[in-house]
Amino acid sequence: MKNKLVWVCSVVVALLVVGYISAVFFLGSIVKVAVNRFGPALTQTKFELASASLSPLSGSGTLSGLFVGNPQGWSSDKAFYLTKVHVEVVPSSIFSDHIVVNEITIDGPEFVYETKVVASNIGDLLKNIQKGAGGEGAAPEPVAKNGNPLKLEVKRFRLANGRVTLGVGTAAITLPMPPVSLDNLGASEGGITSGQLALAVMRSVTTSIVAATTQAAGKVGSTMGAAAGNATKSADNAVESLLGKKN
Repeated sequence: MKNKLVWVCSVVVALLVVGYISAVFFLGSIVKVAVNRFGPALTQTKFELASASLSPLSGSGTLSGLFVGNPQGWSSDKAFYLTKVHVEVVPSSIFSDHIVVNEITIDGPEFVYETKVVASNIGDLLKNIQKGAGGEGAAPEPVAKNGNPLKLEVKRFRLANGRVTLGVGTAAITLPMPPVSLDNLGASEGGITSGQLALAVMRSVTTSIVAATTQAAGKVGSTMGAAAGNATKSADNAVESLLGKKN
């Protein structure tokens, strides 16, 4: 009898483990498919996530290998690359139409910054995101299982140890970026769309790139600073328009 009980318990534990692993894989696959489906429509560039994992119990997850390509007309194949993005989601909100994210942490992202007089690849990317996030020709937004638009609320966003490569070829230089820290994104609005979140984050990232550019102004010329400033101003206006308030 004892041996039979042990056998039954072992089978139950094994089934639970298999079920948990399947759930993690299932959720990770959903996240990967969703990102790779909606990302390109938002940025109008190559947008590819290599893999994703998300625990349905803890809400902890990792997005790995996010490649975002440059808009047309620029030399480099990429605008930026994120090796890993760590997320902490409130588990009870995962399958709702209002997902609450306790934290997003990005460590060691790589950005490429190119300019032409007062234009830049980051500025063009921001324009694309603005259009995709609610402007003319807006991209379709993800919807929840109940059919309602999916809204996001991010309590804490942190980007650290970033690097920005200014220019391309032999004249390019790579510099450290100041960290980016944002809190309570979408909290007062009752959640924001993924496009609005992307635009708000990219505005702050652009500001960080501006800071790195300012440090290198004497080495790479003044046009980079002007282009970055225009990109930041454009992003500020876009976010204010989308969220309906001053930030």
